Amino acid sequence: MAAGAPATALPASQRLRALFYALQPSESSFRSLREVPSYVDQVVPLFIVFILLELVVSSIQRHKPSYRINDAISSLSAGILSQLPEAVCRGFELTGYVYIWENYRLCELPWDSSWTWYLTLLGVDFTYYWFHRLAHEVNILWATHQTHHSSEDYNLSTALRQSAVQKYISWVFYLPIALIIPPSVCAVHLQFNLLYQFWIHTEVIDNLGPLEWILNTPSHHRVHHGRNPYCIDKNYGGTLIIWDRIFGTFEAEKEKVIYGLTHPINTFEPFKVQLHHLTYIWSVFWATPGFSNKLSVIFKGPGWGPGKPRLGLPEEIPVITGKEVPFNPKLPVHLCVYAVIHFALIVTLYIDLFAAAATLSQVTVLLRIGYIILTLTSIGLLMDKRPEAARWETVRCTVFLALQKLGYIKTYPSLMFAYENQIHYEVFPQPDTCGNTQPKKECRDCNMDILDSLDHFSLIFINKTILKISKMLIHTKTSLCFTSSIFSATEN
Repeated sequence: MAAGAPATALPASQRLRALFYALQPSESSFRSLREVPSYVDQVVPLFIVFILLELVVSSIQRHKPSYRINDAISSLSAGILSQLPEAVCRGFELTGYVYIWENYRLCELPWDSSWTWYLTLLGVDFTYYWFHRLAHEVNILWATHQTHHSSEDYNLSTALRQSAVQKYISWVFYLPIALIIPPSVCAVHLQFNLLYQFWIHTEVIDNLGPLEWILNTPSHHRVHHGRNPYCIDKNYGGTLIIWDRIFGTFEAEKEKVIYGLTHPINTFEPFKVQLHHLTYIWSVFWATPGFSNKLSVIFKGPGWGPGKPRLGLPEEIPVITGKEVPFNPKLPVHLCVYAVIHFALIVTLYIDLFAAAATLSQVTVLLRIGYIILTLTSIGLLMDKRPEAARWETVRCTVFLALQKLGYIKTYPSLMFAYENQIHYEVFPQPDTCGNTQPKKECRDCNMDILDSLDHFSLIFINKTILKISKMLIHTKTSLCFTSSIFSATEN
């Protein structure tokens, strides 16, 4: 968010208070944009701490975890995808803001004034309210925002389920305040407004009493994420709920909230999570007769159709019974372990990418980004229980081996050996385990059997046994990928 921010770590108390918009103007005001810390980057460890804390508390409160592995990984994958462009071009969203400020500002408010700080708080949150509202009421904007609402769970991981394209549109809405607010002040509050919305994505906090009248709270935001008819298009505020009360979009929490989209997408594949509504708009646009109607498909509400009001008909919203069952393909425990460990490894690569981005060539950065996207896609297909997941894992193994041999990812001898055996298995395939005579890549039953065969190998960690283990794994596709990745992690 803050281009050129210094790398000096913030005090722990400031990082914690940044999550709750609780820093004082005197400790969060900066003369230039380059001095503004990247609060979001420095608070990431606290995201993990609070997610683990929520998991413990919710397990005690409800006697069962509030997280599903597949949904949580899907949410975190969306968050990773949304941040990957930052490795190439950081601070893009403030470029236009700085241009307006430097060339067209009407006045220059003092950057170190408390009045400027609090005015910016109100200005950023007011702007966010209207962008957020339009992102629900304009179909093309909804296509960039629906990613955040696609989870059928509501927990802190949901807060990280972000759109990869929304921020490349939302920055336009903040340009008017560039006429009076210094960029350094705005950059701070854009981050605080975003960070504040992390902790309100939870069910473990019930009601905050009088604060419910002023602040956006977990209760208010649960309504916003609901697909119950009374929840639709309500509670758009970021930090403050006063805008919803003023403009008639406020709704208090009533009966049990059912989360997610009115028409669930039933997938954890990251590109479908990000782009499925854009493809829907595309198909509806060409199927709708008349030029004006085609424009309405883009610029009216997601529920609009010819002859309907701008936002569609409320009676067409699906009825909620309270017995809705989230999309949740059942995977064996060892495959869940497989997905979690591989996701943890790719998070490590993601963190390393941003830590070393300044020292890496552009080609290396782009190739690592591509590999991260490939891995997230493969994990998503696995969690969807799609038969092609095994083939995607084989491709991922091949790509990883190629990147290592070319020097774009650090090389580990045991990892190379395991992947070379993987490639050998692809070149000299063994008979299908299901007895089918058709090629393995075309056999759905065999592909699923390949995934299931991880059971005996998913917890192998000792590097010195790799020669013996690889002989056993030579008959298994994805097990090689899993084992070699574990060895990579243990040698790092």
